[in-house]
Amino acid sequence: MRKLLVLCALLSFIGTRAQDKLKLSADSGYHNWYYESREKLYQGLKDRSYDVVFFGNSITERGPWQELIGRKYKVGNRGIGGDNTFGMKARIADVAKLKPKKIFLMMGINDVGRGLPTAWSLKNYEDVIQTIQQISPRTKIYVQSTLPLNEKVLKYDYLFHKEAMVRALNDGVLKLAQRYKLTYVDVKEVLADDHVLKADYTMDGIHINTDGYLVWVKYLKDKKYL
Repeated sequence: MRKLLVLCALLSFIGTRAQDKLKLSADSGYHNWYYESREKLYQGLKDRSYDVVFFGNSITERGPWQELIGRKYKVGNRGIGGDNTFGMKARIADVAKLKPKKIFLMMGINDVGRGLPTAWSLKNYEDVIQTIQQISPRTKIYVQSTLPLNEKVLKYDYLFHKEAMVRALNDGVLKLAQRYKLTYVDVKEVLADDHVLKADYTMDGIHINTDGYLVWVKYLKDKKYL
């Protein structure tokens, strides 16, 4: 019996060390000069009010949302290029305090690029959802599918062979939307062929071009999300 207890303790120790090693090897950091500069800008806009906020990384930040959506809504863009779900979790409270009527989330592709465990990304995603609901319970949350990649035109080596991770992430995001009874917006219906981003809508295999944003907003309007 004593040998069994010792063995269990040893296995537990090994498991803990393995988890610690994973945490040390996985790059979950988000503080950099660009993140700080965008956050400084957004902190200076904390007194603004918006009907709709788009929240995410560079794919969100590059979107000309207000121009495409028009005068029906006052739109805020809270995207930060290169941001991962850890950075988004750190800044979502300030966004929720804006009390928008609607918020569109798109998160996770930079986690995929860094090889962060999908479970970590989904935990952060869930924390983001919970924070919005706690601070601004009347805000309607739209959970958008993470856009897939197109390896034929992809220009970044660290993103190759990540399709399985994107699929796993989107499966988890859909389940979160269902669990919290949120609207799941499958943007890849129009921007991708299955799990391949359409070449017509990207210049580098990950980011969206003007045509892509036009199709994206049209899709949101056709679905009556806007």
